[in-house]
Amino acid sequence: MKLLLLLGLVTLAQCFALRVPLRKAKSLRQSLKEHGLLEHYLRQHPYNPAAKYFPTLLSSEPLQNFMDMEYFGTISIGTPAQEFTVIFDTGSSNLWVPSVYCSSPACGNHKRFNPEKSSTFVGTNESLSIVYGTGSMTGILGYDTVTVSDIKVINQIFGLAETEPGTFFYYAPFDGILGLAFPSISSSGATPVFDNMMTEDLVARDLFSVYLSKNEQKGSFVLFGAIDHSYTTNGISWIPLSAETYWQITMDSVSIAGVPVVCSNGCQAIVDTGTSLLAVPNQALNTLLGALGVGSNGEISCSAISSLPDIVFHINGQAFPLPPSAYVMENDGYCSLGLQGMNIPAGSGEQWILGDIFIHEYYVIFNRANNMVGLSRLH
Repeated sequence: MKLLLLLGLVTLAQCFALRVPLRKAKSLRQSLKEHGLLEHYLRQHPYNPAAKYFPTLLSSEPLQNFMDMEYFGTISIGTPAQEFTVIFDTGSSNLWVPSVYCSSPACGNHKRFNPEKSSTFVGTNESLSIVYGTGSMTGILGYDTVTVSDIKVINQIFGLAETEPGTFFYYAPFDGILGLAFPSISSSGATPVFDNMMTEDLVARDLFSVYLSKNEQKGSFVLFGAIDHSYTTNGISWIPLSAETYWQITMDSVSIAGVPVVCSNGCQAIVDTGTSLLAVPNQALNTLLGALGVGSNGEISCSAISSLPDIVFHINGQAFPLPPSAYVMENDGYCSLGLQGMNIPAGSGEQWILGDIFIHEYYVIFNRANNMVGLSRLH
C-alpha cells in the first residue's frame, strides 16, 4: 500500500512538473484599439482566418489569427536560459522567436534571442521564410536547448526571426509561437518541439492537454505527457483525427434546438488553441446567425443573452453543446457573438475552426499515440 501511495505521489509530482501555466493578458486587438490604430490596421489588412490553414490564400496575413489571443505561456531557449512569452498553438508546427538580428520595429518591443550568449547554440545556413499576405517573417534556423516547464529538449530546431511583417506586431503581447501540430505542416521540415519530446522519452505519454480557465487571470495550463483527471469527471469522448496535419476532426452536423442548421452533410473542423473565436465559412455563418435571430454584424443586446439557445456540435455520434454564455462576448457594455466568417477555397469543403471559445467549455486532450482528440465537458 505504501509503495502504491509513493508511486502515486511520484506520478502526481511529475504531472505538475510538466504543467505550463498560461496567463491571460490583453489581446493585440485590444492594444491596437487603445492606441487608436485598430481601424487603420483592419483597413490595410483584410482578415480571413482561413489563410492560416490554406497557405495559398495570400490575400491576408495568417498572423492576424492571433489578433484576439489572450493566453500565453513562458519557455526558455539556450544556456543560460533566455525567456520568451509564446502562444502554444495547435494550429501550426514551428517554433520561432525574435532574434538580435532583427531590426524590424516589431522586434524592438520584444525579447530577442541572442545566440552569442548561449553556449549550447548551434547555427545553420538554412533560412526560414513564412509568407504572409503583405510581407514575410524571414530568419534563420538554429539548434539549442529549449526548456518547457521542467522539460529540456536538447538540440531543438527553431527559427530566429530577422524580419517580422508589419508594424502592428510591435504591440503583440507575445514574443513568438510554439507550434503543437504535426510535422507534415512544419515550414522548412523543422521537427516540432513535442515530436522531439516524444522521441527522446521526455514525456510519460505521447499526449498533451489544455485547460482554459474562465477566471480572468489564473488557472489555465498546457500539460505535457499527462491527463489531469480532476478535469475529466464528466468522462472523456475520444474523436479520431481525419487528417494528421492540424488537429482535424469530422463533424456530423451543427444544430440549434434539435434541428441541424449547418454542416448538415458533415464537415471538417480543426481544434486550434491558436485561434480565439469560432471561425465559420461565410455561408454557414449567415445561416447560423439567421437561425439565432442575430443580425449580420453579430451584435446583440446583452440583455438578450439568456434567450439564446445552445449551439450543439455533433461529433463522432455525440453532442457537444456550446451555451450562449460561451459564444457571446461582452466588451465595454456591448455584446457580440464570438463567431467570425472566413473564405474557404473552392473545392475544400466546409471547414470550421474550433478556437478558444469552444475550448473554454471542454478540457481538450491532444493524443498523438492514437491520433485522437479527447473532449471532457467542464461544467
